[in-house]
Amino acid sequence: MASADTTKPASRRPYHHGDLRRAVLTAALDVIAADGPSTLSLRDLARRAGVSHAAPAHHFGDRTGLLTAIAAEGFGLLATALREAPDLKEAGVRYVRFAREHPAHFQVMFAPGLLRADDLELTTARALAGDALREAVSAVHPESGHSEGSRPQGSHGIEPRLAGVAAWSLAHGFATLLLGHNLDGPVGDQDPEEVFRTLAGMLFRAT
Repeated sequence: MASADTTKPASRRPYHHGDLRRAVLTAALDVIAADGPSTLSLRDLARRAGVSHAAPAHHFGDRTGLLTAIAAEGFGLLATALREAPDLKEAGVRYVRFAREHPAHFQVMFAPGLLRADDLELTTARALAGDALREAVSAVHPESGHSEGSRPQGSHGIEPRLAGVAAWSLAHGFATLLLGHNLDGPVGDQDPEEVFRTLAGMLFRAT
């Protein structure tokens, strides 16, 4: 029997820049969701992602660069979620849903000590998310001509900027407590998004 031809070069998996970057990001998100960002190691991520040990550094520079990329991606996803909301209350619901569906992003996004503050991708994505929240607030709190029926209870004279802080605080606080299992007792088997709608309804009249 003729021996197999061993001169033909073995086929190799093609190098895809985006695939490697995504693989490292996905591995990092898995680690953060399970154990928090403090446990991240670029070498360990390379092993988990099945890429060379130099790949994470090639794409992100260092650990801070990787976490910054995760935060930027998270703010971009959050901006999209907020813009899809029909009103301020639902924007809050989308915020809570985002935190539940992307817990690793959520952990990193609001930890400035872990991030490169002047990163352009991060600052741009954060600004987009902030704009989306302000747009949702402005629908309830226009700069002039407040609509009495759509005004948060007791909000007479409150400027839109502070209304935005109040709305963000409610959604972010609820999401943070939820992810930390601090609301397991009060929420129980109820849908957390419905619980949040009820809480928001205590503060905001239907628009």
